[in-house]
Amino acid sequence: MIEVLQVASEAYPLIKTGGLADVVGALPAALAPEGVRMRTLLPGYTTIIAALAVADVNATALNDIPCGPARLLEAQIGGLDTIVLDAPGLYAREGGPYRDAAGQDWPDNPLRFASLAAAAARIASGALPGWRPQIVHAHDWQAGLAPAYLRWWAVPDTKSILTIHNLAFAGKFDASLLETLWLPPDAMAIDRLEFYGAGSMLKAG
Repeated sequence: MIEVLQVASEAYPLIKTGGLADVVGALPAALAPEGVRMRTLLPGYTTIIAALAVADVNATALNDIPCGPARLLEAQIGGLDTIVLDAPGLYAREGGPYRDAAGQDWPDNPLRFASLAAAAARIASGALPGWRPQIVHAHDWQAGLAPAYLRWWAVPDTKSILTIHNLAFAGKFDASLLETLWLPPDAMAIDRLEFYGAGSMLKAG
């Protein structure tokens, strides 16, 4: 059995804004007959935390990611073998996954999704007792830093895959955020994540 952790900002039927959620929600069942056991790491949006209220949840503390202390919540929800990054300061808010009620991008989106990607790398390093993925499958810019963290943090024996669903969104962030996002200074290079003077999470992946 191949153990895979997929990392995404949305998954049907738990949270959906477009086709990304459909793919993420369908992949575990589609790949199971091929000998792939897939678990899905998602942000702890208010709606997902509410869905956990009726699930059997296992919680693990996670302290070493950019946003600071958080929890990993493991449960079967929405038909998915799910791991939720419970960080209320990042995700417990009104509005959509990426924008507020007025349609403006959340100003802390770089930190929100860098922390999600970092959580994936920590899981690959053994943050969850008794389970480590052989492959981390990152979806779109929101998970784009996961393969980069795996590389920079020298996580052993873990491969990564990046699937691009929409090339129009690069996950750009200001270069001044490198330290905040726990990225090395030399990451801001043309052959790494530099993108027209800014950083790009998608390019990093």
